[in-house]
Amino acid sequence: MGPLLCLLSAACFGAMAIFGKLAYQAGVAPASLLLVRFGLAAALLAALLLVRPGLRAPVRPRTLVIALGLGAIGYATQAGLYFAALEIMDAGLLSLILYTYPLLVTVTAVALGRDRLTAGRAAALLIASCGTLLVLLGTGGGAVNPVGAVLAFGAAVTYTVYILVADTVVHRMPPVPLATLVMAGAFVTLAGHSLVTGGPDLDFGLRGWLWLLCIAAVSTVLAMLTFFAGLRRTGPSTAAILSTFEPVVTAVLAALALHEFLTPVQLAGGLLVLAAAAAIQVRPAGEPGRAHTGLETRLSDSRPRNGGG
Repeated sequence: MGPLLCLLSAACFGAMAIFGKLAYQAGVAPASLLLVRFGLAAALLAALLLVRPGLRAPVRPRTLVIALGLGAIGYATQAGLYFAALEIMDAGLLSLILYTYPLLVTVTAVALGRDRLTAGRAAALLIASCGTLLVLLGTGGGAVNPVGAVLAFGAAVTYTVYILVADTVVHRMPPVPLATLVMAGAFVTLAGHSLVTGGPDLDFGLRGWLWLLCIAAVSTVLAMLTFFAGLRRTGPSTAAILSTFEPVVTAVLAALALHEFLTPVQLAGGLLVLAAAAAIQVRPAGEPGRAHTGLETRLSDSRPRNGGG
């Protein structure tokens, strides 16, 4: 189930670009989109915890602080860098730079001794990266803005750190409480920024709220829960590689919803990403579904037992 959960998460995240464009068309500003996205997501997750007490679990103070920090520092920073870059550079080039993070996650996890770079995983990473490159280059692109490129790479680095830190927490608490704390942390940071800059602009109609609800429910809540559940089962490298399915989903939905049709190059890239997703599930005989690193061994006794994954 781990790889399937990661793919579902990537599909939900991939739909966010489409929902975002439709929200912009409805008059929603980028800063308002982010604020409402995280606020609605935190509220939805909190409501889920209220109606499903079995999803809760005791949380140690240190784990609580890390989870809130993931949102307040990690997620909020990554989103801020991404949308700052989007204002000054081509979206396709931005996505291309951002999706260096699977390589960064894999290399860093191996360097830290928290994962193993098997031949199959290395091949899957190469295939997925080539496929993503073809999908994104198939859209065409303009000149690279140096400032935008730095911001985009900063978003990739931030997301790399976010995944690696999240991997130390997903074994200590179920996905729903973890996602709730991450969303709440991000909302607090963005709300503070909004107040400093004059307050949020919520002067848009019902259609704008509809697309914001889609972003919060599908591309944030469902995407986050399935990502944490998948990360818990697969490890950071595999989760990052499978996340390269996201731009493929974005390209397909853009063709269906926005009439931005796929080129043969994009189709070839999509097939490569799907092939990589299948390849990483093929493991040598006797190899477990996830490499049992020292980190996982230390945390195995503290994993929550009462569902939520």
